[in-house]
Amino acid sequence: MSTTAIPTNTKWWNGGRSPFNASYGKVMMWYFLMSDAFTFGAFLISYGTIRFSVNSWADPNQVFNAFPGFGHQNLPLAFVSLMTFILIFSSVTMVLAVHEGHKMNRKGVEKYMILTILGGLAFLGCQAWEWTHLLTGEHIAMLSDGTLSVVPTTVKMNPWGTHVAPDAIAAALQNTSHDKLAEIAATLHNGGAAHNVSAMSSAELISAIQASPELHVNHTGPIAFGGYFFGITGFHGFHVFSGVIINVVMWAKNKTGPL
Repeated sequence: MSTTAIPTNTKWWNGGRSPFNASYGKVMMWYFLMSDAFTFGAFLISYGTIRFSVNSWADPNQVFNAFPGFGHQNLPLAFVSLMTFILIFSSVTMVLAVHEGHKMNRKGVEKYMILTILGGLAFLGCQAWEWTHLLTGEHIAMLSDGTLSVVPTTVKMNPWGTHVAPDAIAAALQNTSHDKLAEIAATLHNGGAAHNVSAMSSAELISAIQASPELHVNHTGPIAFGGYFFGITGFHGFHVFSGVIINVVMWAKNKTGPL
């Protein structure tokens, strides 16, 4: 039986134009983008299904109204807008890095890749602050037993339900324990009077709480809110973190190796 020798450096695709008339790297990038779109699409379709199957949902203007360094000022979606701008900025710098690569400009690639990496790190820092603000935030909510309590936003607790009417708040305060009243009063005073509230009577605490302009009480909302928020944004954060790591590796290769 005869055998056929295969020459080295043989091009295995000799059927004319390559499939899709695109390079292997470009085809794989499109596969990645499609899989990314399907993954996030599945998340968002699931979220939308749950969101519109309930009577009420968390109001984003209320949930995301804080901004680092601005205390309790009401700035609806300002921080979310900043995070969106950072993502768009880092996308533009990545495109510019690729453009400089096509021109074989090593310095240009390094500059724009560094900006892209910094943008990714800035976004991750913003997301860490946002998560910390929600997980450790002190939000006053009416519980199912008719009492008030200070609760964070977690996968098991959602303090962003519908608003509680003033008369319902007054009735709930009467049913709330002294320790919980002291915690609520300290929260409303931003912790400044925490050493004094414990010595106050329940009636004094109720009066102080009702007199506070910062008093906003919601019913507890659908528990799915926390799971979807932290699940989807966490997956997105991991996506950005992976991109930062890959960009750091590519920047180092560009720095030390051939362009």
